[in-house]
Amino acid sequence: MDTPVVIVFVIALLAAIGVAAWLYLQKRRSDGLRTSFGSEYDRAREEHPDRRSAERELTERKERVEQLHIRSLSSDERDRFVERWRSAQAQFVDDPAGATRVADALIGEIMQARGYPVGDFEQRAADISVDHPGVVEHYRAAHAIALRTDRGQADSGDTEDLRKAFVHYRALFDDLLEVEAPAPQETRR
Repeated sequence: MDTPVVIVFVIALLAAIGVAAWLYLQKRRSDGLRTSFGSEYDRAREEHPDRRSAERELTERKERVEQLHIRSLSSDERDRFVERWRSAQAQFVDDPAGATRVADALIGEIMQARGYPVGDFEQRAADISVDHPGVVEHYRAAHAIALRTDRGQADSGDTEDLRKAFVHYRALFDDLLEVEAPAPQETRR
């Protein structure tokens, strides 16, 4: 074989290896974001014109939240929030719309206490999606119901919608408070 042919062959081989490595890294990055964000990854893909811009936005979210000083709540803070949640639950019987507003405000207070900025709703949801991707959809669903109720676009007497919103808020509440399900008790013989 001629030396120029070998050189061209080696260059082509190196280029093919480079392209394969780049494609592998892109797939690995996409898979990592999909795993990390769950259904939020799919939501971002629907909202952006292409995969690259959706993934760039999710990566920027991660970087933004990494710059924040997110902390766990102390047991005293957690206990106070749990007591306030119980109070909101009790209020739900007589005033479902008011209790739902209290739940929404309480979520904002917990986020702020943990170190999340509490700007506009979409920014809060984006920030929450980084560390709590499993419940961010609950937050969006609850917030949408609360907004419809506040705007008078939903029947304020429709306690079923408000109950759903309250349940959605509860899922986020538990996740933000880092409440674990109680371990099953061992039966004694």
